[in-house]
Amino acid sequence: MPVTDKTPVIQVSNLHKSYGSLDVLKGVDITAGQGDVVSLIGSSGSGKSTLLRCVNLLEDSQQGDIRFKGEAVTWRGDGLHRHPADQKQVIRIRTNLSMVFQQFNLWAHMTILQNVMEAPVTVLGRDPKEVEAAAHRYLEKVGIGDKAENYPAQLSGGQQQRAAIARGLCMEPEALLFDEPTSALDPELEQEVVKVIKDLASEGRTMLIVTHDMKLASDVSDHVVFLHQGLIEEEGAPEQLFGHPKSERLRGFLSSTRAA
Repeated sequence: MPVTDKTPVIQVSNLHKSYGSLDVLKGVDITAGQGDVVSLIGSSGSGKSTLLRCVNLLEDSQQGDIRFKGEAVTWRGDGLHRHPADQKQVIRIRTNLSMVFQQFNLWAHMTILQNVMEAPVTVLGRDPKEVEAAAHRYLEKVGIGDKAENYPAQLSGGQQQRAAIARGLCMEPEALLFDEPTSALDPELEQEVVKVIKDLASEGRTMLIVTHDMKLASDVSDHVVFLHQGLIEEEGAPEQLFGHPKSERLRGFLSSTRAA
Protein backbone atom coordinates (compact mmCIF):
# COMPACT_ATOMS: atom_id res chain seq x y z
CA MET A 1 0.00 0.00 0.00
CA PRO A 2 1.70 3.28 -1.08
CA VAL A 3 2.14 5.80 1.72
CA THR A 4 0.67 9.23 0.98
CA ASP A 5 -0.03 12.32 3.08
CA LYS A 6 -3.55 10.96 3.58
CA THR A 7 -2.43 7.52 4.76
CA PRO A 8 -3.45 7.20 8.44
CA VAL A 9 -0.59 7.02 10.92
CA ILE A 10 -2.62 4.51 12.95
CA GLN A 11 -5.49 2.42 11.62
CA VAL A 12 -7.21 -0.27 13.68
CA SER A 13 -9.96 -2.38 12.11
CA ASN A 14 -12.32 -4.84 13.83
CA LEU A 15 -9.96 -5.37 16.76
CA HIS A 16 -10.81 -8.11 19.25
CA LYS A 17 -8.93 -8.76 22.48
CA SER A 18 -9.65 -11.43 25.08
CA TYR A 19 -8.08 -12.59 28.30
CA GLY A 20 -9.13 -16.22 28.27
CA SER A 21 -12.93 -16.21 28.23
CA LEU A 22 -13.14 -12.48 29.04
CA ASP A 23 -13.77 -10.39 25.91
CA VAL A 24 -12.30 -6.93 26.49
CA LEU A 25 -12.47 -5.53 22.93
CA LYS A 26 -15.26 -6.80 20.70
CA GLY A 27 -14.54 -5.29 17.28
CA VAL A 28 -13.15 -1.76 17.48
CA ASP A 29 -12.16 0.59 14.64
CA ILE A 30 -9.86 3.58 15.29
CA THR A 31 -8.13 5.87 12.80
CA ALA A 32 -5.65 8.66 13.50
CA GLY A 33 -4.31 10.63 10.55
CA GLN A 34 -1.22 12.81 10.51
CA GLY A 35 -1.61 15.49 13.20
CA ASP A 36 -4.87 14.06 14.59
CA VAL A 37 -5.52 13.97 18.32
CA VAL A 38 -7.93 11.15 19.18
CA SER A 39 -9.13 10.79 22.77
CA LEU A 40 -10.56 7.56 24.17
CA ILE A 41 -13.02 7.98 27.03
CA GLY A 42 -15.22 5.58 28.97
CA SER A 43 -15.69 3.92 32.33
CA SER A 44 -13.03 1.81 33.98
CA GLY A 45 -12.99 -1.60 32.30
CA SER A 46 -14.37 -0.33 28.98
CA GLY A 47 -11.21 -1.38 27.13
CA LYS A 48 -9.48 2.00 26.61
CA SER A 49 -6.04 1.17 27.99
CA THR A 50 -6.15 -2.33 26.51
CA LEU A 51 -6.80 -0.81 23.08
CA LEU A 52 -3.79 1.48 23.47
CA ARG A 53 -1.56 -1.43 24.49
CA CYS A 54 -2.76 -3.45 21.50
CA VAL A 55 -1.96 -0.55 19.15
CA ASN A 56 1.57 -0.41 20.58
CA LEU A 57 1.84 -4.22 20.33
CA LEU A 58 2.40 -4.55 24.08
CA GLU A 59 -0.64 -6.86 24.05
CA ASP A 60 -1.56 -9.43 21.42
CA SER A 61 -5.02 -9.08 19.89
CA GLN A 62 -6.98 -12.10 18.72
CA GLN A 63 -8.63 -10.72 15.59
CA GLY A 64 -8.55 -7.65 13.36
CA ASP A 65 -5.95 -5.52 11.61
CA ILE A 66 -3.49 -2.94 12.91
CA ARG A 67 -1.74 -0.72 10.36
CA PHE A 68 1.01 1.79 10.94
CA LYS A 69 1.39 4.28 8.07
CA GLY A 70 -0.30 1.76 5.80
CA GLU A 71 1.89 -1.17 6.85
CA ALA A 72 -0.14 -4.05 8.26
CA VAL A 73 1.15 -5.95 11.29
CA THR A 74 1.85 -9.52 10.22
CA TRP A 75 0.52 -12.31 12.43
CA ARG A 76 1.01 -16.02 12.98
CA GLY A 77 -1.44 -18.33 14.70
CA ASP A 78 -5.13 -17.76 15.41
CA GLY A 79 -7.29 -16.57 18.27
CA LEU A 80 -5.61 -16.76 21.67
CA HIS A 81 -2.54 -18.18 19.91
CA ARG A 82 -2.15 -15.20 17.56
CA HIS A 83 1.14 -13.31 17.88
CA PRO A 84 3.09 -10.87 15.69
CA ALA A 85 5.10 -12.81 13.13
CA ASP A 86 7.98 -10.38 12.66
CA GLN A 87 9.80 -9.16 15.78
CA LYS A 88 11.79 -6.62 13.78
CA GLN A 89 8.51 -5.11 12.57
CA VAL A 90 7.25 -4.97 16.17
CA ILE A 91 10.36 -3.08 17.32
CA ARG A 92 10.17 -0.70 14.35
CA ILE A 93 6.51 0.12 14.95
CA ARG A 94 6.85 0.36 18.72
CA THR A 95 9.78 2.79 18.49
CA ASN A 96 7.60 5.01 16.27
CA LEU A 97 4.72 4.98 18.77
CA SER A 98 6.08 6.39 22.03
CA MET A 99 3.90 5.45 24.97
CA VAL A 100 3.52 7.59 28.10
CA PHE A 101 2.20 5.57 31.01
CA GLN A 102 0.16 6.54 34.04
CA GLN A 103 2.95 5.64 36.48
CA PHE A 104 5.88 7.36 34.71
CA ASN A 105 8.10 4.18 34.61
CA LEU A 106 11.35 6.12 35.04
CA TRP A 107 14.54 4.28 36.01
CA ALA A 108 15.16 5.25 39.66
CA HIS A 109 18.95 4.73 39.44
CA MET A 110 19.35 7.04 36.41
CA THR A 111 19.26 10.82 36.25
CA ILE A 112 16.41 12.42 34.34
CA LEU A 113 18.80 13.14 31.45
CA GLN A 114 19.94 9.50 31.37
CA ASN A 115 16.32 8.32 31.43
CA VAL A 116 15.49 10.47 28.41
CA MET A 117 18.62 9.39 26.51
CA GLU A 118 18.45 5.66 27.23
CA ALA A 119 16.14 4.37 24.48
CA PRO A 120 17.41 6.51 21.55
CA VAL A 121 20.98 5.41 22.32
CA THR A 122 20.43 1.73 23.20
CA VAL A 123 17.41 0.89 20.99
CA LEU A 124 17.93 3.19 18.01
CA GLY A 125 21.73 3.27 18.20
CA ARG A 126 21.89 7.03 17.77
CA ASP A 127 24.98 9.09 18.55
CA PRO A 128 25.05 9.87 22.31
CA LYS A 129 26.19 13.46 21.82
CA GLU A 130 23.35 14.18 19.40
CA VAL A 131 20.86 12.45 21.71
CA GLU A 132 22.12 14.42 24.72
CA ALA A 133 21.56 17.71 22.89
CA ALA A 134 18.06 16.56 21.87
CA ALA A 135 17.28 15.37 25.41
CA HIS A 136 18.16 18.77 26.86
CA ARG A 137 15.99 20.39 24.20
CA TYR A 138 12.97 18.22 25.04
CA LEU A 139 13.41 18.69 28.80
CA GLU A 140 13.35 22.45 28.19
CA LYS A 141 10.28 21.98 26.02
CA VAL A 142 8.33 20.32 28.84
CA GLY A 143 9.54 22.90 31.36
CA ILE A 144 12.06 20.91 33.43
CA GLY A 145 15.35 21.75 31.74
CA ASP A 146 16.83 22.52 35.15
CA LYS A 147 16.10 18.98 36.43
CA ALA A 148 18.37 17.09 33.98
CA GLU A 149 20.85 15.96 36.64
CA ASN A 150 18.23 15.14 39.27
CA TYR A 151 16.97 11.64 39.99
CA PRO A 152 13.27 10.74 39.67
CA ALA A 153 12.79 10.57 43.45
CA GLN A 154 13.81 14.23 43.67
CA LEU A 155 10.97 15.33 41.36
CA SER A 156 7.27 15.83 41.96
CA GLY A 157 4.80 13.54 40.22
CA GLY A 158 4.02 16.23 37.64
CA GLN A 159 7.71 16.73 36.93
CA GLN A 160 8.25 12.98 36.60
CA GLN A 161 5.38 12.73 34.12
CA ARG A 162 6.83 15.60 32.10
CA ALA A 163 10.17 13.77 32.11
CA ALA A 164 8.36 10.70 30.78
CA ILE A 165 6.87 12.83 27.98
CA ALA A 166 10.35 14.21 27.16
CA ARG A 167 11.60 10.62 27.02
CA GLY A 168 8.88 9.75 24.54
CA LEU A 169 9.61 12.81 22.41
CA CYS A 170 13.33 12.04 22.32
CA MET A 171 12.51 8.90 20.29
CA GLU A 172 11.17 11.33 17.67
CA PRO A 173 8.13 9.12 17.07
CA GLU A 174 5.41 9.35 14.46
CA ALA A 175 2.79 9.36 17.22
CA LEU A 176 2.46 9.61 20.99
CA LEU A 177 0.21 7.30 22.99
CA PHE A 178 -0.91 8.59 26.41
CA ASP A 179 -2.43 6.13 28.89
CA GLU A 180 -4.20 8.16 31.61
CA PRO A 181 -1.25 10.60 31.82
CA THR A 182 -2.75 12.70 34.62
CA SER A 183 -4.75 10.26 36.75
CA ALA A 184 -1.94 9.57 39.24
CA LEU A 185 -1.42 13.28 39.93
CA ASP A 186 -2.82 15.80 42.37
CA PRO A 187 -4.99 18.46 40.65
CA GLU A 188 -2.33 21.20 40.73
CA LEU A 189 0.34 18.87 39.29
CA GLU A 190 -2.15 17.59 36.73
CA GLN A 191 -2.35 21.05 35.17
CA GLU A 192 1.42 21.06 34.51
CA VAL A 193 1.04 17.94 32.38
CA VAL A 194 -2.18 19.11 30.71
CA LYS A 195 -0.36 22.25 29.53
CA VAL A 196 2.40 20.15 27.92
CA ILE A 197 -0.16 17.94 26.15
CA LYS A 198 -2.04 21.00 24.90
CA ASP A 199 1.21 22.47 23.58
CA LEU A 200 1.99 19.22 21.75
CA ALA A 201 -1.51 19.15 20.25
CA SER A 202 -1.11 22.72 19.02
CA GLU A 203 2.08 21.65 17.22
CA GLY A 204 0.10 19.14 15.16
CA ARG A 205 1.49 15.97 16.71
CA THR A 206 -0.40 12.73 16.17
CA MET A 207 -1.69 11.47 19.51
CA LEU A 208 -3.98 8.83 20.99
CA ILE A 209 -4.99 9.80 24.53
CA VAL A 210 -6.78 7.61 27.05
CA THR A 211 -8.07 10.04 29.66
CA HIS A 212 -10.55 10.52 32.48
CA ASP A 213 -10.21 14.30 32.05
CA MET A 214 -13.16 15.38 29.92
CA LYS A 215 -11.92 18.98 29.72
CA LEU A 216 -8.59 17.79 28.33
CA ALA A 217 -10.37 15.57 25.79
CA SER A 218 -12.65 18.45 24.82
CA ASP A 219 -9.83 20.98 24.50
CA VAL A 220 -7.22 19.02 22.53
CA SER A 221 -9.09 16.41 20.49
CA ASP A 222 -10.04 16.37 16.84
CA HIS A 223 -12.04 13.20 17.48
CA VAL A 224 -13.39 11.57 20.65
CA VAL A 225 -14.30 7.89 21.01
CA PHE A 226 -16.56 6.69 23.84
CA LEU A 227 -15.98 3.02 24.62
CA HIS A 228 -18.50 0.96 26.55
CA GLN A 229 -17.90 -2.70 27.40
CA GLY A 230 -15.41 -3.21 24.59
CA LEU A 231 -17.39 -1.52 21.83
CA ILE A 232 -17.57 2.01 20.45
CA GLU A 233 -20.85 3.38 21.75
CA GLU A 234 -20.45 6.82 20.17
CA GLU A 235 -17.72 8.86 18.47
CA GLY A 236 -17.31 12.19 16.77
CA ALA A 237 -16.02 15.73 17.15
CA PRO A 238 -15.69 16.86 20.79
CA GLU A 239 -18.32 19.56 20.43
CA GLN A 240 -20.79 16.89 19.26
CA LEU A 241 -19.99 14.29 21.92
CA PHE A 242 -19.78 16.66 24.86
CA GLY A 243 -22.39 19.17 23.70
CA HIS A 244 -25.00 16.92 22.07
CA PRO A 245 -24.49 13.27 23.09
CA LYS A 246 -26.90 10.92 21.33
CA SER A 247 -26.39 7.80 23.42
CA GLU A 248 -28.11 7.38 26.77
CA ARG A 249 -24.97 5.61 28.03
CA LEU A 250 -22.76 8.54 27.02
CA ARG A 251 -25.13 11.01 28.65
CA GLY A 252 -25.01 8.98 31.85
CA PHE A 253 -21.20 8.73 31.72
CA LEU A 254 -20.77 12.48 31.21
CA SER A 255 -23.24 13.21 34.00
CA SER A 256 -21.27 10.98 36.38
CA THR A 257 -17.95 12.62 35.51
CA ARG A 258 -19.38 16.10 36.07
CA ALA A 259 -20.73 15.02 39.45
CA ALA A 260 -17.39 13.53 40.51
